[in-house]
Amino acid sequence: MMVTRRALVTGGSRGIGRAIAAALTAAGHEVTILGRNRETLDAAVAEGVAVRGETIDVIDAGQLTAIAGSGFDILVNNAGGAGTAPFLKSDRDLFRRMMALNVESAAEAMRAAMPGMVERGFGRVINIASTAGVKGYAYVSAYVAAKHAVVGLTRAVALEMAKSGVTVNAVCPGYTDTDLVADSVKSIVAKTNRSPEEAKAHFTASNPMGRLIKPEEVASAAVWLASDGAAAVTGQCIVIAGGEV
Repeated sequence: MMVTRRALVTGGSRGIGRAIAAALTAAGHEVTILGRNRETLDAAVAEGVAVRGETIDVIDAGQLTAIAGSGFDILVNNAGGAGTAPFLKSDRDLFRRMMALNVESAAEAMRAAMPGMVERGFGRVINIASTAGVKGYAYVSAYVAAKHAVVGLTRAVALEMAKSGVTVNAVCPGYTDTDLVADSVKSIVAKTNRSPEEAKAHFTASNPMGRLIKPEEVASAAVWLASDGAAAVTGQCIVIAGGEV
């Protein structure tokens, strides 16, 4: 019999986070999404993606821990962002910003949510990393360093939680068909006079399947990791990239 769990998805109103929230809802869970934009949160809730949406910035540790610590069984740390620059022009502020957004926010949410999970003997933490967490890419060194840290954090905490009923895993998508990539395509077109097709090829070239990953394909992995059937899977980094890694 399907058990309804309470799930929290950060960055849940757009892109991969929205797809994961929708898939968890479809699986019968009670889903709350977090995001910075009230309008997109309300639209997602109105369309049945989640039962509620809360406006926060995940780098605000006080706000994030207050919500994450309110009894969720499933935590999906999806919020994050990428900053681009050649390494020699990547200053300390960029590295600190990438770490705060991608790593520290996930750690804060995990610290807040896990005591309740341990007490109940069940918990699922899914950190959305990236193929940038398992390989290098040029001109995004701060982002790559941060995503490698997310994967390392996942593996370390998974060992500490191994006997508690709480699993901790990372999902590492390749370039995914989201607004973020669409905006990047527009930016490349504007800066280089390439066609949209040529600009998109920049993102699909590294995928042996020659296409972008679908957000729903990432969501399917997250729903499985959140299930009872994945109880013995922890400390893993599941790459969804069409064979790129």
